[in-house]
Amino acid sequence: MRDTIPLFPLSHGLFPDGMLSLQIFEVRYLDLIKRCHQQGLAFGVVWLKKGSEVQVPGEVPVLHAFGCVAHIRKFQQIQPNLFAVTCQGGARFELHDTQAGPFGVWQGEVTYLANDPEVDLPTALQKHADRLGQVIARAQQMGQSQGLPIFQPYLLDQCGWVANRYAEAMGIEAEQKQALLRELDPLKRLQDVDALLSNASLD
Repeated sequence: MRDTIPLFPLSHGLFPDGMLSLQIFEVRYLDLIKRCHQQGLAFGVVWLKKGSEVQVPGEVPVLHAFGCVAHIRKFQQIQPNLFAVTCQGGARFELHDTQAGPFGVWQGEVTYLANDPEVDLPTALQKHADRLGQVIARAQQMGQSQGLPIFQPYLLDQCGWVANRYAEAMGIEAEQKQALLRELDPLKRLQDVDALLSNASLD
């Protein structure tokens, strides 16, 4: 089944269970975020292929084909026209069509991808979970776990969760992140992350 959801195009995207912090000041998004917060609704985050995050009259953004639903977990009204929100990634989706909606918010026709099945980490890839676990443990020891850009629970034994945390943090091209986002096999996604990290260490 297809669904129509409001879209928030960004130069950087979102992965399932990932954390996204936004400063909202554009009129079109102030209305969207207020409604989503008050009504418990979600919106879609998509990578910009071409165009600006800030609305430009007459400009039609070109968007990548895959995105992720965002759920508001923290909302703060700093000023009448300035919100600070923290969102958590939900379901992934494929974007089929876009059209202009109310107040200039783009609407996307999407189909949702299946959630990751639980797949335990193989021994060969355990090093990535260990490295991530060390970062989390260090922050906890220093009393700084609340500042980590990672939501609990920490599913360090699951391929999909570990792969997603690396994928969102890695400094790679949007096309590479898109490939990781749309990969349905969490083990294959983590293997792809492993290959990207290995190639980066050789550069």
